[in-house]
Amino acid sequence: MLTGDGSDLVERSRAAARALDARDARSRWFLALAHLSFGDAATAEGLLTEALAGFRAAGDRWGEAAAQAGRAKQAMFQGDHVLAERSGTESLTIFEELGDGWGRLQASDMLGYLAEITGDYARAARLHGEGLEIAEDLRLWTDASYRLSSLGRLALLTGDLDRSRDLHRRGMRLAAEQSSGFAEEFARVGLGLVARRAGDLDAAERLFRQSLAWNRRLEADYGLPFYGMALLLAELGFIAEQRGATATARSLHLEGLAAAREAGDPRAIALATEGLAGVAAAEGAIAEAAALLDEAEALRRSVGAPLPPAERGDVDRIAAAVRAARAAGTPMR
Repeated sequence: MLTGDGSDLVERSRAAARALDARDARSRWFLALAHLSFGDAATAEGLLTEALAGFRAAGDRWGEAAAQAGRAKQAMFQGDHVLAERSGTESLTIFEELGDGWGRLQASDMLGYLAEITGDYARAARLHGEGLEIAEDLRLWTDASYRLSSLGRLALLTGDLDRSRDLHRRGMRLAAEQSSGFAEEFARVGLGLVARRAGDLDAAERLFRQSLAWNRRLEADYGLPFYGMALLLAELGFIAEQRGATATARSLHLEGLAAAREAGDPRAIALATEGLAGVAAAEGAIAEAAALLDEAEALRRSVGAPLPPAERGDVDRIAAAVRAARAAGTPMR
């Protein structure tokens, strides 16, 4: 029933406007997730900004938390770890208040990856372990596959290669059962990392080349650069360098550098730069190798993500070659 001054009609109009804002925001949020699934963080950024504003205008707390979780992922892709931490934490806080298990799973995912990047493996293990429990309780088996592989990454970084291999294999089997190519691919890359860490370069190359071919097919189908390309090209470049195939290694690292720059990820750019430093050192260009290592370190520090000790294998190996060459009096070039 309308009141004499029409306040009821005004409130109903406002409520209808809020509902429209929320629906529009949800559409933009969902579209942003689609772009993020292909690593297209630049397009997702604008959509998420609009979605977040719409959710807040509509007073939609669930939507706000969902958009913040998406923003955390977008920020991770772009190397903005401060924004990723803030957005992920805000998302997790709201989803915990709402008692939403699915939301907690999304928010804790990015926070777990961020903890891994910064070397806080205990926090990363807790977040991914909790995420695995939620995924299993909700029977979200693709999410469970990702968490198994994420725990496998942590086992790799803490030196337990057998456990890492087992967790990645479990993640891959579960992904295959769900016909989830992306989750299966995530597990395959992990198995390649385990193989290279164990010194099995042939197995590592086979796995990385399978992954590279899969990513190239997606690029051809969708016309978008994929986030994982830079890592795969770097790993294959390091393998080639360790085998003495410096021309192949340089080509792979240059391609990886171009992919990293297109993606706008400073950490991926640093990784390719470290790979080029390895090529330079192998070819006796010691001054160039040292300068490239310094450039990569400065880039990593600029985004607050210096390499943790467990991820310094290649950098330490290349730096040792530089020191040995200097000690031997090798002419600098």
